Amino acid sequence: MNTALAAKNALIDLNQRLVEQYTAKHPIADIVKHRSQFVDSLLTQAWQDFALLSDALALVAVGGYGRGELHPHSDIDLLFLISDEPLSAELESQLSQFITYLWDTGLEIGHSVRTVAQTIEQGKLDITIATNLIEARLLTGNEHLFDLLYDNIRQHDFWPSYDFYNAKKDEQSNRHSKASAFDLEPNIKTCPGGLRDIQTIAWVAMRHFDAATLEELVEHDFLAPAELEELLECQNFLWEIRFALHITANRNENRLLFDLQRQIASLLGYEDATQLAVEQMMKRYYRTVRRVMELNQMLLQLFKRATLGHTQALEIQPINNQFQRRGRYIEVLDDELFTRANEEILRLFLMIAKNSNIQDIYAPTLRLLRNARRGLTAPLQDNPACRKVLMEILKHPRGIEALSFMHKHGILSSYLPAWRKIEGQMQFDLFHAYTVDEHTHRLLLNIERFSQAEQKDEFPLGAILINQLPKKGLLVLGAIFHDIAKGRGGDHSKLGSKDAIDFCKLHGMNDHDGRLVAWLVENHLVMSVTAQRRDISDPEVVAEFADKVHDTIHLSYLYCLTVADICATNEKTWNNWKASLLRDLYFSTQRVLARGKEKPVDVKARVNEIQAKAKKELIRRGLKEKDMDALWSRFKNDYFLRHQPNQVAWHAEAILKHNNDEPIVLMSKHTTRGGTELFIYSKDKPKLFATVMTVLDNKNINVHDANIMTSKDNFALDTFVILEQDGEPIIQLSRIQSIRKALEKALASENPKLPKFRKLARIMKPFNVATHVSFLPSARHGTSMMELITLDTPGLLAKVGDTFYRCNVTLLAAKITTIGERAEDFFILQTQSGAALDEQQQQQLSDALILALKSAN
Repeated sequence: MNTALAAKNALIDLNQRLVEQYTAKHPIADIVKHRSQFVDSLLTQAWQDFALLSDALALVAVGGYGRGELHPHSDIDLLFLISDEPLSAELESQLSQFITYLWDTGLEIGHSVRTVAQTIEQGKLDITIATNLIEARLLTGNEHLFDLLYDNIRQHDFWPSYDFYNAKKDEQSNRHSKASAFDLEPNIKTCPGGLRDIQTIAWVAMRHFDAATLEELVEHDFLAPAELEELLECQNFLWEIRFALHITANRNENRLLFDLQRQIASLLGYEDATQLAVEQMMKRYYRTVRRVMELNQMLLQLFKRATLGHTQALEIQPINNQFQRRGRYIEVLDDELFTRANEEILRLFLMIAKNSNIQDIYAPTLRLLRNARRGLTAPLQDNPACRKVLMEILKHPRGIEALSFMHKHGILSSYLPAWRKIEGQMQFDLFHAYTVDEHTHRLLLNIERFSQAEQKDEFPLGAILINQLPKKGLLVLGAIFHDIAKGRGGDHSKLGSKDAIDFCKLHGMNDHDGRLVAWLVENHLVMSVTAQRRDISDPEVVAEFADKVHDTIHLSYLYCLTVADICATNEKTWNNWKASLLRDLYFSTQRVLARGKEKPVDVKARVNEIQAKAKKELIRRGLKEKDMDALWSRFKNDYFLRHQPNQVAWHAEAILKHNNDEPIVLMSKHTTRGGTELFIYSKDKPKLFATVMTVLDNKNINVHDANIMTSKDNFALDTFVILEQDGEPIIQLSRIQSIRKALEKALASENPKLPKFRKLARIMKPFNVATHVSFLPSARHGTSMMELITLDTPGLLAKVGDTFYRCNVTLLAAKITTIGERAEDFFILQTQSGAALDEQQQQQLSDALILALKSAN
């Protein structure tokens, strides 16, 4: 008898040979079948070695193993089929030893022991078991038992075709609801467009036709030869990824985890170029799953319509001489229409825009559309008739609905060659959760949401502005082109702007509209950067932004594009904090544009105004005016200019009611700009900022904004806007108390024992963001503005604050922005003597920061 160790070594040797075949580009279908055949022989030999030759037993492969497909760490699903008589004690013992032996060889065994009757009964109750049984294959043992099972499975009452179809369709819908095809770490087996979607097509058809392979479905006229070829091509690519995933992870892993993607891309032969190797691989992956999704939708609908004969009579409503509505579907009336007149391809989608009752494309029409798409020899935009129809779509109120369907079915890329280049284009980072084309598609849907009544609470300003835009179609075009040049190298905003100009000229648009679209594309990031990374309470910052915007029309277009863009980047990006920043910047800029030019701020008058409003509130609360005056005489003018009267009153009341010099830590009950305001009043001391940042980091708090100030008598007056990790304000009382106590304890101690920083999360480990420090012109006299780009690691701001202290640099304000794995933070700094940093001091600080953050990267 072969020992389990010998069998285990044989499997290891086999895997090594298969890896060598894989890297030598042997067909993946042959490789997965080879492994299945090897396991067949191993099990058959072991069956004989354990003398399991009784007529009471049959060994049956089910599931993926039943199909004869095994990846390096795939489960081996087995059914031990037994006769109706109970097994003898000796046979039970032998069977137990056999299963133990298989585990000892290293095989991942999933097994069940049942009679034929029990198997059929379980299969009728559970669609997953029934599906596994459809692919059952006898390995060895009693053939009669297996034949009996085989015959029972094919009886009409064991999952009739229509019931089986509905069950698998429901199963698929449930699976799709739990994941996106465009996840950053997709499950290549279960996500939409993954291997399960290919198998679902096969299962429902094989159940009906009693076919053993996909190839047989062509003989039954269910699949066209070209569709079979496409399905197999997609399946083989997904198999190649799955095989590489198993050998890289060394386990049965089906998720394309970030920390494995680079290695898998290398195994598949991709190399870094203009695009990273991993981005090239993922681009093909996302394109593949989109193809599978379309085939899956079409073939399952065709199967239900043409094969099962259970489709209900759908109401037919004529649209024109070319199209009709069949229930909720649009249907073409002439099979040659799309190939005879290409503009009719576009007209199909125009009809979708014009008829809100149409929700999808009828499967036979989709098949014709796919064939016409494949037969195109030039971009559709080269055809003047096509251009005319597209402009109708752009001008229609429901044009985005049509564009969404065009994207889904590959017609946008057939129309616009530049769109084809971004299909499936991913960016290997944690910020961009979707491919470039899918991100743009979601941006378009967000623009559509602005017009929906139910979205007014989430987008109150967008809901107003979208209806005030002179031409909504210009915003749509700006959205389509804003990222269309990504992945080419160079500034995608400028390259995309040129593409937009060329498009507008080709489509006969006037120069004014073309320039506006191009301006939107070139400047689509400006409002976001200004709001999130600049001090928008500074009039000079707002005035500079107003100069770029020109007028309120451009401002309104840019606001709508910016909000829709941020919301489409990933599900966690948009929050009340960003909404508040953008809204404040919009209205501040609108005021500047209305005046023509911002008037200089009268500092003294502004300070008096803020103090007067705060005094009014404090007197109402019972505080004395002389106490306020005494307190505020210690504060510099900058404090009042950078706070609202209600904030000044809140701070003053707490300080005046505090009877000693112990630190004060306040957290607002009401949110400030969508976040929770944290105010710290304490005797200023070395590393105060670093201490606060360390405590907040260990409480898993995100810091978004910091105003660091010192009174004339050296007390810190520091204000922070903080949020939970999910972007929500901190409102739970116990959470607030915990943060306050931790900060009070750390600030009260001369040498606080601070907790260690959190560990770097798994998903962050594949990234290596080089630390980059740059100094920018500062709008505030006597200050320096510094930008820091680095990996977002635990304790980052604490390390930065410590470095400022060691370099004798004073921090005045900070804007903290996390973009996926990247921290892009802005700091306003000055020397301890109150001057801007000179070149030598800037270089010293830059070198110190790069050294301090080197270990984190």
